[in-house]
Amino acid sequence: MLRIHSLVKTLPGSPPRTLFDDLALQVESGECVAIVGESGAGKSTLLNCIAGLDAVDRGSIVIGGQEVCGLDDDSLARLRRVQFGFVFQAFHVLPHLSVLQNVALPLWLLGTTDAQADARAQAMLERVGLGGRGADAPHVLSGGELQRVAIARALVHRPALVLADEPTGNLDPERAASILGLLLEQIRAGGAAGILVTHSRAAARRADRVLELDRGRLADIGRLE
Repeated sequence: MLRIHSLVKTLPGSPPRTLFDDLALQVESGECVAIVGESGAGKSTLLNCIAGLDAVDRGSIVIGGQEVCGLDDDSLARLRRVQFGFVFQAFHVLPHLSVLQNVALPLWLLGTTDAQADARAQAMLERVGLGGRGADAPHVLSGGELQRVAIARALVHRPALVLADEPTGNLDPERAASILGLLLEQIRAGGAAGILVTHSRAAARRADRVLELDRGRLADIGRLE
């Protein structure tokens, strides 16, 4: 589903800093990999490059057979709407929309009818245990509930690739374990490829593979014990 080959990105400065140096990555459908590494190693930037939000100097990023590097802004926006699901540490749930509307938003952007979008959003809320909260405003939900809304929104349009950037960083260990299990379950059930950026060893253990980003490259360190 995702193939990255010979990726190079240099940050400006005096001297310039090479963030990625001949970086390679391959993730299959139904697989979730965790990326770990020191702060500042470039983990979040790598997700941005995969999504076409940050430019790279050279290299190839292929998602579902389509090369991302070199696409114009409109093509990248369409690709993100269709192929990507994003889960962030800060939730990014829109306060002026109801819970159901937040989850339906990716479907609206794809031109799905209101009735179909509402039905699929409600079904997704049921899957994450929030079936009765669709009419609620986000501000009445707990942190764990908001993260479940974010997961439902990321997956409702059945994306091919899910990018999760520290999705449990704001949660206590027990709630983090529950939320992470839900996220991984839904990624695998939908046959998506998942990339989880995390500082948490407990979170990384749940992935199929763990990769460490160090000195510009990814090293496969297998599964954490």
